[in-house]
Amino acid sequence: MSVRIGTRGSKLALAQTSTVCEKLSAKGISSGQVIISTQGDTTTGVPLHEIGGQGVFVRALDDAILAGEIDCAVHSMKDIPAFRPAGLVIAAVLKRDSAADYLAHKGSLNAVKVVGTSSTRRRAQMLRHDPCITLKDIRGNVDTRIRKMDTGEYDAILLAEAGLTRLGIRISGERLPPEKFVPAPNQGTIAVVCRADPSLMEQLSVLDHPQTRTDVAIERAVMEQLGGGCFTPLGIYCRAGHLIAEVLSLDGQRTERIETDVQSIEQAREIGRQFHKTAKDLIEEAYQKLGILK
Repeated sequence: MSVRIGTRGSKLALAQTSTVCEKLSAKGISSGQVIISTQGDTTTGVPLHEIGGQGVFVRALDDAILAGEIDCAVHSMKDIPAFRPAGLVIAAVLKRDSAADYLAHKGSLNAVKVVGTSSTRRRAQMLRHDPCITLKDIRGNVDTRIRKMDTGEYDAILLAEAGLTRLGIRISGERLPPEKFVPAPNQGTIAVVCRADPSLMEQLSVLDHPQTRTDVAIERAVMEQLGGGCFTPLGIYCRAGHLIAEVLSLDGQRTERIETDVQSIEQAREIGRQFHKTAKDLIEEAYQKLGILK
């Protein structure tokens, strides 16, 4: 029986799902795509934190799995909230692509004055890098954002480098080093979520990349203990067990940062608990200024 794979309808989501389908096909497993609309796709006129954060891209697909409409769903793993509904599991984590952000721009980098992003993390990191830059909210898919830059609404836009690669888009700009512009937890990673059905989980597990799963699990463990979620300017990045994490003020002028090697998920949780103590004031300040109830 063919595996029914749910996906959002954006070009990036469809490209990611096509990758999963191709990898399953190479293992002799047939599959088909089912497009499902999410609130994040239909509500584009406001910042993400005002409609519930990155989780708005996931809920409709979660519901479709639990209702039996699809067998599994493909996500950018950074969109998956820390706390998940009962009955769902992350069956496969694909080998990570670039975790870095990319500053796409036309013309000279010195001429960049207005940058588009809807991410509080990217906003804070850019303001730390250059306090004189103007940040403006931008929503929509990658093509829409590039078009808005091309028409002069923005001098530059901030995007995930992995998304550009998956879409086959080549555009002038700068790769931002993840050691300095620490990415969102799990950025650059594709995950396959399914219902907790052992036979289905076994089928999908052929796509799993153990090192990537370990690294992103460390990132999520730290994120869960921090408790800031996508509303707070925070970056968490682990590569082969080497962890970098930072929490910033919304204006980018204050930062709490750690860098260390991690041997286990429990150690990551303890690091997250300790880091929360030092970053707590910045996290609470961000919630208050954004008007978000914890």
